[in-house]
Amino acid sequence: MPLPVDASYQSPGYNHLVGESAQREATTVGRYSIFGEIASGGMATVHYGRLLGPVGFSRTVAIKRLHPQYAKDPDFVAMFLDEARLAARIQHPNVVPTLDIVATDAELFLVMEYVQGETLARLSRAVRDRGERIPQPIAVSIIIQALHGLHAAHEAKDERGTPLGIVHRDVSPQNILVGVDGGARVLDFGVAKASIRLQTTRDGQVKGKLAYMAPEQLGGHVDRLTDIYAAGVLLWESLTGKRLYEASNEGQLMQKVLRGKPDKPSAHVEGLPAVLDDIALRALQMDPTKRFQTAREMAVALERSVPTAMASEVGEWIERTARDSLSKHAKRIAEIESSAHTKAPPASRDLVAQMRTSGESTEVQTGRLAMPDSAAERRDRTPAPSSAIPAQAKREAPARRRILVIDDSEVMPGRIRGALEAEGYDVVTTTRAVGNARHTVTCDLAIIDYHMPGIDGGTVIQSFRSATAAGAHRCLFYLYTSDAAIAKEHKKLGFDGVFTDKGDEAALVRQIRALFRMVQMRAMKKK
Repeated sequence: MPLPVDASYQSPGYNHLVGESAQREATTVGRYSIFGEIASGGMATVHYGRLLGPVGFSRTVAIKRLHPQYAKDPDFVAMFLDEARLAARIQHPNVVPTLDIVATDAELFLVMEYVQGETLARLSRAVRDRGERIPQPIAVSIIIQALHGLHAAHEAKDERGTPLGIVHRDVSPQNILVGVDGGARVLDFGVAKASIRLQTTRDGQVKGKLAYMAPEQLGGHVDRLTDIYAAGVLLWESLTGKRLYEASNEGQLMQKVLRGKPDKPSAHVEGLPAVLDDIALRALQMDPTKRFQTAREMAVALERSVPTAMASEVGEWIERTARDSLSKHAKRIAEIESSAHTKAPPASRDLVAQMRTSGESTEVQTGRLAMPDSAAERRDRTPAPSSAIPAQAKREAPARRRILVIDDSEVMPGRIRGALEAEGYDVVTTTRAVGNARHTVTCDLAIIDYHMPGIDGGTVIQSFRSATAAGAHRCLFYLYTSDAAIAKEHKKLGFDGVFTDKGDEAALVRQIRALFRMVQMRAMKKK
């Protein structure tokens, strides 16, 4: 998964991870093993990584590791974390998702989904070196998908439904990843703002990818329309195989951007449909009000203008164009996955077995098991600073409880996640029940909204139980509803218990805390 970093930069601090032998010399940070680097740039090094879970569960990820000088800058770290948290709320197939953020005393890691593919920058370079252009139907398909990803980001909201106002700020070929599945994905939401901060000199001059910056962005103003301008540059260059503005230095390039007189793409490509000229030039308007007002509007205009390639056609083209690099990455992934370092840690305590051996009901209702917290208990739950915990104690500390939350509302999962993470739980949220049974093999508890499809017939619970039956780890399945009549039927639906008072996150936290406390007490009695 080549990511948007300057390949000419090599960080001396990470040389021990580079090379064939480094594939078997992993560094472990929390739940992740970090292997050899994919690429390195001025701000970070991107590594192959593995998410490790119990009972053999693992997943290949891409881990962006900030260079130490930036990870130790408090202002930069604060901005980076704030932006990355916002970016994690973008859920769309055309955006590379941010899976996790890991911060230690000395380092900062951004965990992303690993995508088998290549960046648009390297694909464009590969065809240009052969004296060719990206086929028009494929180029248009890639830009359309990137636009849909941008629109999802621009429209993202927080857990209360308030628009987040996310702007990428660095839409460029290096930040468009095209997978062998034919999907184009936008990279590095959340990283761009922090990166641009590094590229800004003390006198306010902005450096970086000037060729893709809108005129108003050079003056310091950014909104979704600056991303649409950059998408217009991507469209123009993908269709023509040339740079929109050629210049010998940054001063000349800035003047051309501010002057804003682009040629029609058809002036460089014979037979190009006039409608593509119109779309590209509209996106490149100097006046932001004359551009497409949303990325989706531009995507729909392209979809209606010319035939585009199917995902399978894009994927086949990627495999032909990037055959050598894809083969190289596939080989490294195979080495990593077969490495002894990807062995999963021991499974956490089997909650279901503990609950069922007592022969008592596992139902938790408001007020029945929620016990008042003493000051000592609250102190016990307060995590100590990582610097105050001895290394041996860190290694021997038990795994935190992991909870899966399945709710199809736009607001509730985020609210529940925030409340549970504040209590120290690891939380996975999803808006779909179907296709997510794999999460249950690593979770201690699954909380499922009654209104999810397949719940009333019990099909979802059956698939979840089948997924966990083969392993040593078991997951408790709890219904989540405020309907008393439905709550009484939870056992008939296949659930181990039920949480009530839906919509009250504080009450839910109390019930979950009581549940785990009861599990622990029964386990101690059994011993």
